Amino acid sequence: MKNLKLKAARAALDLSQQDLADKVGVSRQTINAIEKGDYNPTINLCIAICKVLGKTLDELFWDQE
Repeated sequence: MKNLKLKAARAALDLSQQDLADKVGVSRQTINAIEKGDYNPTINLCIAICKVLGKTLDELFWDQE
């Protein structure tokens, strides 16, 4: 499932996939794969992404459906 919440939060801060990847220590391809729903990140990576974007785990990674 695509992670549109992550993509929107990243875009709201005017960060490219590469910018976010650099801040959390992964490749741009990893961020792209998470946004496309092709990769399930570790909890530590989820937390790092949340800290950079100023969001909670629930806001970015919890599916309400």
